Amino acid sequence: MYPAALGTLRIPMLLKKRLQKELLALQSDPPPGMKLNEKSVQNTITQWIVDMEGAPGTLYEGEKFQLLFKFSSRYPFDSPQVMFTGDNVPVHPHIYSNGHICLSILTEDWSPALSVQSVCLSIISMLSSCKEKRWPPDNSFYVRTCNKNPKKTKWWYHGEFKKTTKKHNLNTSEIHVNPPQISNRFSGEFLIV
Repeated sequence: MYPAALGTLRIPMLLKKRLQKELLALQSDPPPGMKLNEKSVQNTITQWIVDMEGAPGTLYEGEKFQLLFKFSSRYPFDSPQVMFTGDNVPVHPHIYSNGHICLSILTEDWSPALSVQSVCLSIISMLSSCKEKRWPPDNSFYVRTCNKNPKKTKWWYHGEFKKTTKKHNLNTSEIHVNPPQISNRFSGEFLIV
């Protein structure tokens, strides 16, 4: 493993054991098209880079990406911060050009039963099922106004909006919001809090 990196950190024992276990799992049995960037864990166990290649037969076939995982001292009870990093961020309706990913398991649907591998598999699945390469409609606004940490964003998932309008018998064509108000509160996929 990386004894120098693990021995010098003062991190909670539960976190250290969990990350060691997940690190070994990612090294020995990585998800398809993914590989731990070994250099990223030489100095710290709480920040990893996972190299990723687009799956064959998808819009991202052969493209190379990097995912950054940052683990807080509350991991696994708190989700890791996960985002695309580097020069190549996938153009996708749920990925912003700054690398932030709109994926519910990274926020409110996180469970300590999930792992780095399950997050990686969800991201692979999200990319593989994409039918059209495009940024989210609110990409420019979000990138200009968001926090550097995607976990500080209150994501507004499209499915939730549809459920809410149906539950309250609202006709979405009758919902009118002043553009200045909407730009200060939410724009499609996120809510600034």
